[in-house]
Amino acid sequence: MTETMADRTGTAAVTIRAYRPTDHRDCRQLWAELTEEDESLYAGSAPADVDPGAAFEEYLTRLDLSGMWVAEDTGLSGGVVGMVGLILDGRGGEVEPLVVASARRGAGIGRALLEHVAGQARRRGLGRLSISPAARNRDAIHCLHAAGYDALARVTLAIDLNRKSDIWRDGIDLYDLRFRY
Repeated sequence: MTETMADRTGTAAVTIRAYRPTDHRDCRQLWAELTEEDESLYAGSAPADVDPGAAFEEYLTRLDLSGMWVAEDTGLSGGVVGMVGLILDGRGGEVEPLVVASARRGAGIGRALLEHVAGQARRRGLGRLSISPAARNRDAIHCLHAAGYDALARVTLAIDLNRKSDIWRDGIDLYDLRFRY
């Protein structure tokens, strides 16, 4: 099943379709972009000699991966400009990953991918869908909230075993407790 949408800029159409093996290079590059952005939010959190796209190979072998879809530019530039995956999680699902090429953000591609994966989750009879953005990724959190992800289902807490306190920011309160993020 494919869906076609017009880019908000009106310059190109984007089709959402199932991932194909021929999309591997483009999707691995999107994964690398996502990894690098997450690491930049927490400067110094990953070794410099690690290939940021390498984890994509491991992702593709997940047994709980229920589906993966890409947003393909059907205009002159062509190519995959976004991707989304659905991981089974009991009677629900988890969106992992959601990424849109940085040059194409703000055009509604992420929202279209989220709507598509939600439709797929409904067709599979899943009762809920969750996504876990980095706590510092305000743009992603605002985008996800606008797309309907407005219920806190789970909180992930971390302890910094390396004591790199300089990478953490102060400033989020939850249940009258102060957290760094």
